[in-house]
Amino acid sequence: MPETATAEAPAKAATGGNILGVRNLEAWYGESHILHGINFDVNAGEVVTLLGRNGAGKTTTLKSIMGIIGKRTGSVKFNNQEIIRATSDKIARMGIAFCPEERGIFSSLDVRENLLLPPVVRPGGLPLDQIFDLFPNLKERLTSQGTKLSGGEQQMLAIARILRTGASFLMLDEPTEGLAPVIIQQIGHTIARLKKEGFTILLVEQNFRFASTVADRYYVVEHGKIIDGFSNSELAANMDKLHTYLGV
Repeated sequence: MPETATAEAPAKAATGGNILGVRNLEAWYGESHILHGINFDVNAGEVVTLLGRNGAGKTTTLKSIMGIIGKRTGSVKFNNQEIIRATSDKIARMGIAFCPEERGIFSSLDVRENLLLPPVVRPGGLPLDQIFDLFPNLKERLTSQGTKLSGGEQQMLAIARILRTGASFLMLDEPTEGLAPVIIQQIGHTIARLKKEGFTILLVEQNFRFASTVADRYYVVEHGKIIDGFSNSELAANMDKLHTYLGV
């Protein structure tokens, strides 16, 4: 039975070697202390989901890993290299990409322009034909402006953009937020396919029903700390606790 995650003993998995190790991560927005010693691991080739209520610190965790939080302390190791003091552009060039909840689609640009805007920072990025195979809707909307896209199409475009860059470690923040069930299902299929193609994914999600279709493991975040962790095979046994944690 995998060990339950605590501040002292993060849960482990056997999918692959450790690719991300977070230890005693603390972060602040100005004077507001948001993260209070986050500890967890992500292994190569798995999908790990951070669960928790709004304001728990999930998004701040992703931003801290990406280096876009002004003040952070602790340790974040990616492929055994310490990145806690690295700038976000250097972190991106190491192969980490962040897809924010707000998606960041430029409304004045069409789909093609949005898609080609981020630079390729590493070899191995998906070519456009593979991206269009994953997201056929985008190929049909190449000349449509960002303002003309549905929420689901914007989310597809936001994910597609980072797949071009050469990143192999993807951080997706609430990718199903506000989307119709049919689009959520499509996003789930995409995540599963990306995993098969060798991507490692750290997912922030409130919809644990969706998360259960794609995740290998879960960590529960509350008040800026990891308070629990379990594998997908342990999900059923932890449902009562999960309802309590998430207030559902």
